[in-house]
Amino acid sequence: MLSRLLLIAALAAGPLAAQENLFIHVPDPKSKTRVEAVALFSRPAPSGYLPVRFLVNNGSDQAGKLEISTTSTTGESNLTSSFSFEAAAEDSTYHDILVPCGTVLNFSRGYSGGSAVVQLRMGGSFGTSANSISADYEEGQAAILLSESLFTPNASALDNQLTSGHMRARGQTFAGRFTPTSMPEDWRAYSGYDGLGMTDADWTAMTPGARNAILRWNRLGGQLVIYAVSSSTNFATLGISDKAAGVTQADRSFGNVSMFPIGTDLKLNPAETIGIFTKSDNLPTVLESVRGDFLSWPLKSHLTKQGYNSSLFILILVAFGVLVGPVNLFVFAKSGRRHRLFITTPLIALGTSAVLVALIILIDGFGGRGVRIQLMEIRPDDGDNSAYIFQEQVSRTGILMDKSFTVSEPAAITPVVISGHDNQWARLTDENWGEGMRYEAEFRNGKLEASGDWFLSRSEQGQLLRGIVPTRGRIEARSLTGQPSFMSTFDFPIETLYFRDSSGGCWKALDVEPGKAFSCTQVDESEVKSFTAEAGKQLSQRSSKALLRTGGTPLSERPNHFIAFTSAAPGIETFEGIDWQMTQTYITGPIVQP
Repeated sequence: MLSRLLLIAALAAGPLAAQENLFIHVPDPKSKTRVEAVALFSRPAPSGYLPVRFLVNNGSDQAGKLEISTTSTTGESNLTSSFSFEAAAEDSTYHDILVPCGTVLNFSRGYSGGSAVVQLRMGGSFGTSANSISADYEEGQAAILLSESLFTPNASALDNQLTSGHMRARGQTFAGRFTPTSMPEDWRAYSGYDGLGMTDADWTAMTPGARNAILRWNRLGGQLVIYAVSSSTNFATLGISDKAAGVTQADRSFGNVSMFPIGTDLKLNPAETIGIFTKSDNLPTVLESVRGDFLSWPLKSHLTKQGYNSSLFILILVAFGVLVGPVNLFVFAKSGRRHRLFITTPLIALGTSAVLVALIILIDGFGGRGVRIQLMEIRPDDGDNSAYIFQEQVSRTGILMDKSFTVSEPAAITPVVISGHDNQWARLTDENWGEGMRYEAEFRNGKLEASGDWFLSRSEQGQLLRGIVPTRGRIEARSLTGQPSFMSTFDFPIETLYFRDSSGGCWKALDVEPGKAFSCTQVDESEVKSFTAEAGKQLSQRSSKALLRTGGTPLSERPNHFIAFTSAAPGIETFEGIDWQMTQTYITGPIVQP
């Protein structure tokens, strides 16, 4: 209890320069009651989440309740959410929430910039208050956060360097800022951002939970950049990696971490800094992937084509016109019996509607069908025991009676833009950029409950999920001498597995069963490269680059690591009304050695 009060006091007394104070609400000047809402990052992300902290001092002798509603607006679409929490009588508490952010897609109509606006409204026992926070992003711009110690002396120069020579980008902001001691301890808070920059002192000032969250985000594709003031700082002393002293760059699963020296004045070279965060070896930004990767999508080839039979419906409407017009007028309600029109016209309309509904149900059915593909990095080392997952999925739906679903696993879900050319089923396309779409997302007991336009009736839609899921699955080495043998603890079979030993030799195993020992046969390296290249062709561009590591070491070429394929692994579940007819998974990770 004492440690919590000390933390609250430190948060309340600490500087808010690197945060955005959304509002300070005092319902009664005579009361000690005070509610403060602080955005922990000064710029909302163009997707993902915005972490917001509520500091509540309830000075009354009655317990109170806060009701929070949020709306994230991007162009003509929005994403709404709500939260509620209790405030005990005569007590001080703090509450961290993750506000879902809509995806910025509105870069069309001759303007290259898109806006992310997050509105927050408070109601409940302590009265009402509201405010908003926004950020503009240029098309293709990475979402970057810098620590306050780097932001303050460098922000202006970085912004000027970024906009130099680009008239339409005047006023563009390179990065948002944060306070190291107030960093969130949930990796999803960082999921909408592409890069984080800070000093070695900033890193050590964070709580262990915040550092762990950032390292998990880093493994899932984030770019972590450390500026070292101390010459003795290295990845090992910071607890980031076991790389030897002197190593300044390390790949970590799908992401990477870099270290650069910096003077005590903490001044950055603007051009070099922007180059570090935007170099071609980095993964494309999440936003670039969502907007462009899925326009030409290999996964869609596995989704059975379905035509849109408009001629049949036109025929029915023509028949309706004939029935409700001349037939109705001259047969059912002919001269002298015109009063029958009040009965026959509604009956014909109802009958036609029933036929149309029956045809739609007969042709489209209920629910839907879809296909999924995953790139999964297994990390059993250092007590992590987690699977880092990129999951891509596309579905086509019939009639949906209920559009709500729950994502039980810790994951960030984003709708993706698919081609609208000659596709009457597509809803979020490169022609409408999501205009008019409405999404809802609520956190309930740690799970994300979603509804709205994530899945629509008679539609073709896709989603990208990035998740970190606990797992005990691994490939354990039984012997690495001679012909290597292993055992799989995954609870599903693996169809093909390749292993690269410490000397660079390549080995292969087929039909690996759970809990059973298996041996490998040696193969030529070209077979592994061919397998990996084919895997890359099945994935979106960003996932493919994470696997193949253009400009770096492909995941399949790491010593004492494996790469495997299975069509039996489970996916991260979303809408249960979809029959996922195919789930392909490419798995990588280190071998657990005896």
